[in-house]
Amino acid sequence: MVPRKFFVGGNFKMNGSIQQIKDIIQHLNDAKIDGNTGSSDLSTQLPPSPGPSSYQLLTPQFISSETTEVVISPPALYLLLAREHARKGIEIAAQNVFDKPNGAFTGEISVTQLLDSGITWTILGHSERRQVLKEQDDFVASKTKAAVDGGLGVVLCCGETLEQREANETIKVVTTQLDAVASKIQDWSKIVIAYEPVWAIGTGKVASNEQAQEVHAAIRKWLGSKGEATRIIYGGSVSEKNCKDLAQQPDIDGFLVGGASLKPAFVDIINAKA
Repeated sequence: MVPRKFFVGGNFKMNGSIQQIKDIIQHLNDAKIDGNTGSSDLSTQLPPSPGPSSYQLLTPQFISSETTEVVISPPALYLLLAREHARKGIEIAAQNVFDKPNGAFTGEISVTQLLDSGITWTILGHSERRQVLKEQDDFVASKTKAAVDGGLGVVLCCGETLEQREANETIKVVTTQLDAVASKIQDWSKIVIAYEPVWAIGTGKVASNEQAQEVHAAIRKWLGSKGEATRIIYGGSVSEKNCKDLAQQPDIDGFLVGGASLKPAFVDIINAKA
């Protein structure tokens, strides 16, 4: 069995400006490593940009693209900008996609439009869309099917609220969300499952190593024969301080990072497995 490649996604959510997106991507572009020797070719610094930016005059850090897959997801308005500036080896994800190929669907983006623009991934089922925009499991599943059938990779989010965890319903909630997708698709090779406990997203709280591993192991068991090959990543207040310990858990194959993906320390999270 081929080892599962570590996967780190950066979900910028509704954050960033043109200059900020450029700064973040330039920092990632400059974060290189020789995969064979581990030696770096550090020679430059990021130029200053107009306005405040945490990326000004930073010494570039290093990423091994041979061991880690990196995907960033800016707001839709900046997808083409990100694709234009990101180096080869860094993929771009939409934060949503619709389940119809075209038509009178104001405000939506189709799978074919994303692919036509060089966008190869999408995030689906994020709790903010489930809760704020009232997306139901069946709709998330329908969009996942459209994305996979059309050739997009999908970061499929699932997770429980604090009330559901306290009621010991975590596994039931997560597998119910995944059951809806399983009813529509058979091929999970283009799907990365992101377990994101709702109570940990943007709160500064993070599931303990044991809590995260327990749910990841349950998801892998639920996947059955597909479990060994499917990547299951963790999201929920991931930072450079907690990522290395989480990455040591046997069923955690990477991270979906929110606020920390907007900061230089995102590279430290990408390198959590190094």
